[in-house]
Amino acid sequence: MRFDTRLVHTGGGPDPQTGAVNPPLYLSSTFEQTAPNRNKGYVYSRTSNPTRTALERALAEIETGQRGLAFSSGLGALATLLEDVPSGQRIVAGDDLYGGTWRLFEHHRRQFGLSVSYVDPTSVEAFGAALDSGPAALVYLETPTNPLMKLTDLVAVSALAHRHGARVVVDNTFASPLFQRPLELGADLVLHSTTKYLGGHSDLIGGALVATDPAWGERLAWLQNAVGAVPGPVDCFLVLRGIRTLGVRMRAHDLNGHAVARLLEGSPRVSAVHYPGLASHPQADLARRQMSGFGGMVSFELKGGERAARRFLRALKIFTLAESLGGVESLAEHPASMTHASVPAPERAARGIGDGLVRLSCGIEDHRDLVADVTRGLRAV
Repeated sequence: MRFDTRLVHTGGGPDPQTGAVNPPLYLSSTFEQTAPNRNKGYVYSRTSNPTRTALERALAEIETGQRGLAFSSGLGALATLLEDVPSGQRIVAGDDLYGGTWRLFEHHRRQFGLSVSYVDPTSVEAFGAALDSGPAALVYLETPTNPLMKLTDLVAVSALAHRHGARVVVDNTFASPLFQRPLELGADLVLHSTTKYLGGHSDLIGGALVATDPAWGERLAWLQNAVGAVPGPVDCFLVLRGIRTLGVRMRAHDLNGHAVARLLEGSPRVSAVHYPGLASHPQADLARRQMSGFGGMVSFELKGGERAARRFLRALKIFTLAESLGGVESLAEHPASMTHASVPAPERAARGIGDGLVRLSCGIEDHRDLVADVTRGLRAV
């Protein structure tokens, strides 16, 4: 089956008992046992639940992995993964990361002996130098990055990491499995905030891990149960519903992202536009090699700094000022004071997250209305 067909039919067919075409909601915390420690496959919903099982099968299929695991949030998935990194181990990571990821690394896990080396995510040589400097358990990547839309060469960095005995973890939230499948490019594990494009409707919080190695998948499933950051069956049902329409939604996001990025690129009020679908993106060739589309995430820098950014955001009528991304509605945010506020100002400045930076999540509205709304914001600046 082609990918769009698989999206609609993934996770299992109609319910064999009733013929229901959607997976049933199993709203039960516990399950009857026929005798002590003898059951019908389910014991307690923290360990497993039939609705969650359907989602986890779907996650593995659409990311072409061997084991999918669902979590209560993207950070819940990451925190559980970090439980598999012993004290004293090191991670090599790109230096442009979601603020919540940086906060978990720097404000929490360092006190338990985790060491993180940050490098330029666009430079294979920088990853090589970091790996040459000492052993690392993981190479942790976002591509495209949040919020500057930088790319990492997944084939090259994965091969490099494996030569040094490190596993590669890729946050694939921005691209989605429709436009990028890191496991096919050499990565060992994919992470998602299913809150975003996979759910797609801004009505749930969830996360996911998908592993290529069945043994590592089993280890992470043990940690999933032990740590307990699992989603409820309703959220699992909603993510499954979102996966069914991922193809048509992502193409609409991509159309709108292109339209808005081209408008911004031509504005004298904008000093830089970050969107891998533009020919002017410094890694446009890499984007075309490892991505089949570029989605709806656009960030740009306004001349005039924070004052200009606030004027732009106040003038918007269709884009809603809100954190998060990937929903059917368009959202706008100011990274320095919102999603990346936990990163100290000097660190933000060093990474290029200035006070004039705005991040847009282009929804699935008519692209002409979004272009008009962004034009309204630019005029206010």
